[in-house]
Amino acid sequence: MDQSLIVFAEVAEARSFSRAAEKLHMTQPAVSQHIRALEERLKTKLMERNNKAVSLTKAGEIALHYAKEIASSYRKMDEKLEELLHYAGGPIAVGASYTFGEYVLPQSLARLNETYPNIRPSVVIGNTSEIADRVLKRELDVGIVEGEDIGAGLTVEKLADDEMVVAAGIHHPFAKLERVSPSMLAAETWLVREPGSGTRAAADKLFELLSLQPARLMEMGSTQSIKETVEAGLGVTLQSRWALRKELGLGFLKVLDIEGLPFKRSFHVLTREGDLRTRAIEAFLDVLRETSSAMLSQQRGVSSLG
Repeated sequence: MDQSLIVFAEVAEARSFSRAAEKLHMTQPAVSQHIRALEERLKTKLMERNNKAVSLTKAGEIALHYAKEIASSYRKMDEKLEELLHYAGGPIAVGASYTFGEYVLPQSLARLNETYPNIRPSVVIGNTSEIADRVLKRELDVGIVEGEDIGAGLTVEKLADDEMVVAAGIHHPFAKLERVSPSMLAAETWLVREPGSGTRAAADKLFELLSLQPARLMEMGSTQSIKETVEAGLGVTLQSRWALRKELGLGFLKVLDIEGLPFKRSFHVLTREGDLRTRAIEAFLDVLRETSSAMLSQQRGVSSLG
């Protein structure tokens, strides 16, 4: 709230410059200076002053009325901000790329509900570029995506590592081999996600790493459909080990032994630069970090056993 308006309201209520100065812990000349500054800004006289007391002009009465309304609005704003910053509850809009949203986020949401039942998350699943764009537009409070080359205007925080592996169906000829060469992979059908997906970006990185030019790419709009197709015996795919956890555990898919693999990418949390982080958002991020760390430890244990 404007300091001159605060001083004016105090003088008007006390009907005294000296009493107002004492309450505000200011000198009387400083109080007088604030009143003069306010009158100059409003281009009208607000107070009549004599030896005994201070009285308000008609303009002063109007100014005092609105000064009280402004002060009340400021108090309400402070109360709402205090609630927002320190109360772990209310709605938050979360966006996640497909791999994280479908295979990691569910456990985080379950833990969040146990720990902070008053937080009400709504979740959007999309590809990495879509989620980043919606966070930038403030349609989402938080995004979790693969990769970190996101663009300007967003704060990017590394959340967890993600191990990428090439998998084939258990009855695919490659599943019987101890080692699969890049030349063999080049002749195979690759099932990949659409451009803009973090998993597709990882596949393109793999092709560059192994100097591969696959004979055939088959694009699909969901990781689940890719896994089902590969399990049926058509082609191979590069996926997060997190995304393959159930199929590998049940023996439906097999990770292929390929030189240079597995390689790692990272999941990152996106928030808009400069935006306020409420207590609810901070609580969600705390649970997200804890759950991701626990799942990553489990994944390492399974990988080492394999």
